Amino acid sequence: MVARALRAVPPVEEPVRVKSVTEAASSGSHRDLLVAMRARIARAVEDEDTPARDLAALTKRLADVARDIEAIDARAEQEGGGSSGVVPDEPFSSSAI
Repeated sequence: MVARALRAVPPVEEPVRVKSVTEAASSGSHRDLLVAMRARIARAVEDEDTPARDLAALTKRLADVARDIEAIDARAEQEGGGSSGVVPDEPFSSSAI
């Protein structure tokens, strides 16, 4: 599992809206499609009307999709781009106060 750094969110930052599977398939990146699929599969897993016989396959697919997203994010981070746009903290200097 890839550890993610916590960061303060500026008050003007809007939450990222997850595209629908159809939107992501037609106009998004491969990562966008995987994120949309993860959200859709997660909804199906949580739905009480999902047949019990389908839960094993859905949870396995959910884990597979999550692992694929983590791999894409890790590869992007290693290449230096990173997908989160997080700027690393600077060293603390008490003279700055």
